[in-house]
Amino acid sequence: MDPPSGLDLCSNDYLGLSQNLKLQEALKEGIDLYGAGSTASRLVRGHRTVFEELESEFSNWVHSESSLFLANGYAANVGTISCVADPSYMIFCDRKNHASLMDGVRLSGGKKIYYRHCDMEHLEDLLKKYSGHANKMIVTESIFSMDGDASDLPALLSLKEKYGCLLYLDEAHSIGVFGEKGAGLSSAQVPSEISNIDFRMSSFGKALGLEGAMVSTSADARKYLLHSARTFVFSTAPMPAIAHAGLTSVQLVQEMNEERKKVLALAEHLRSSLQAIGKDTGNSSSQIVPILLGSEAHALDLADKLAGEGFQAKAIRPPTVDVSRIRVSINAKVEKNDLDRFIRIIQEN
Repeated sequence: MDPPSGLDLCSNDYLGLSQNLKLQEALKEGIDLYGAGSTASRLVRGHRTVFEELESEFSNWVHSESSLFLANGYAANVGTISCVADPSYMIFCDRKNHASLMDGVRLSGGKKIYYRHCDMEHLEDLLKKYSGHANKMIVTESIFSMDGDASDLPALLSLKEKYGCLLYLDEAHSIGVFGEKGAGLSSAQVPSEISNIDFRMSSFGKALGLEGAMVSTSADARKYLLHSARTFVFSTAPMPAIAHAGLTSVQLVQEMNEERKKVLALAEHLRSSLQAIGKDTGNSSSQIVPILLGSEAHALDLADKLAGEGFQAKAIRPPTVDVSRIRVSINAKVEKNDLDRFIRIIQEN
């Protein structure tokens, strides 16, 4: 566990908002208004109207009927999936889903069925096999956190409708970076069908620069979660100051089109440069660019060498991923000359 050092090529602060002075001031103002802590769960004494204000503002941004704010993405995924699904469900999971999604599936008691990563033909084969089953759910990320590739949302929505499934979409790594005004990959790929996605989880702890997470869904489903999602019901509410600052974050991120363009352009430059020197970046198409190495020892050694040269880019190893790698994540504070020096070091090692 290393504290931040050198150039950040590993955090999820994609737009640099965690260091934004307006956002910091909003957080300080929130503490002055609401105190340091919430003191209880939102169903007891932890609720403040600012939570509902943030939920409303966020829903307007991402074109959702309603949203519910939870402490973090892990709590949102575990709490939502485990209370919506039950042992009567068949749950179809992308093989590379985040651990929080899989933990939610396990806690639901539903039957977990893996489909090959982003393989829509394999998913349909499995859906056909279980087409007679009444309760089905598809669970996936939009941008995958370790590989940086993207789900085919039009195909997923088509399969959801064809086979009568719920669709749970984790937008943690796409919110703020993709879509109109940064409203997520779903707003970019399926804007006219976005209401057909039953649950969308969006993290505030990445591009939005804070902490917490939203589950965007229907008004009826929000009411159900409010009383049934155990990670919401039985958790002390987040600091109200976070929700107060969240209003500023949502406003700021919508205006950061230039930062979004820069991040994605730099990621494409990094990918193409790495591929030109024979490095494998998988199917990355986002701000997350893995350098697949295979050898755990090589990944650890390279991370140490990069740290010595002033770059913080971490080695990610099994069982978190199937292939050891350096996971590079680009943020708006990075410059092209920084990446060019980083690429030279990779080439030499």
